[in-house]
Amino acid sequence: MKYLMLVYGNEEKWASIPADELSAGIAKQDAFNTRYRETGELLGAYGLADADTAKLIRTVAGATVVTDGPYLETKEYIASLYLLDVADDERAREIAADMPFTEESPVELWPIQHEAW
Repeated sequence: MKYLMLVYGNEEKWASIPADELSAGIAKQDAFNTRYRETGELLGAYGLADADTAKLIRTVAGATVVTDGPYLETKEYIASLYLLDVADDERAREIAADMPFTEESPVELWPIQHEAW
């Protein structure tokens, strides 16, 4: 079963972490990525650029319209996404719970219902 894990970011929260703690956290994240990539359960891990670099793309009357975005109601935004391929829901939850920084930011876990190819 495939799952998408979403990690939310908050620039103020991350900026408040002392540099040495942040370096240690990044090392833990790298170890997490390596551990689950080696088991074959982590198919991909992607960190997104800051929210102020995102664009919204729409088609209006047949023309493409590009605007800055997203327009967030909160300070949090999707910062990273992970694609898992695991045996079952229980295993997906175990991996999500093992994610570093879950004390600072929760992880959303979404079952992938349909695969296009």
